[in-house]
Amino acid sequence: MSTRTERQGDKALNEKHAKILKQLMMRPENRKCVDCRKKDPRWASWNLGVFMCIRCSGIHRSMGTHISKVKSADLDTWTPEQIENMVRWGNEKANLYWEHAWAKDLEPPEHTIEQWIRAKYERKQYAMNGPIPDPDTL
Repeated sequence: MSTRTERQGDKALNEKHAKILKQLMMRPENRKCVDCRKKDPRWASWNLGVFMCIRCSGIHRSMGTHISKVKSADLDTWTPEQIENMVRWGNEKANLYWEHAWAKDLEPPEHTIEQWIRAKYERKQYAMNGPIPDPDTL
């Protein structure tokens, strides 16, 4: 059982994380789903460091946690490490890696979005060659 002080500390940390996530989601590059580009994403893959819509979050969940670890940006609690990864990446930097070979002015195909997302993350079809880089180098 936790003490009152521990619960207050947890609450303060959760509020701090919620504030950081809200600020991150207000950045222009994070205001659209990382995959389908729909407005106002409320979900995130914390290991990839990206924000997404609810539909794409379901696709990410179906790929498995070895590829994408999905959380609600509004409802779930976050660890400091998860927040740190979201701060380090964001949609723009992530797509510099994951969509490196995708035409910048080409929208993802709406009618085959699941196949496109699976090609993007499972097969790394559009990704840069080599391992996932440090986001500060992008």
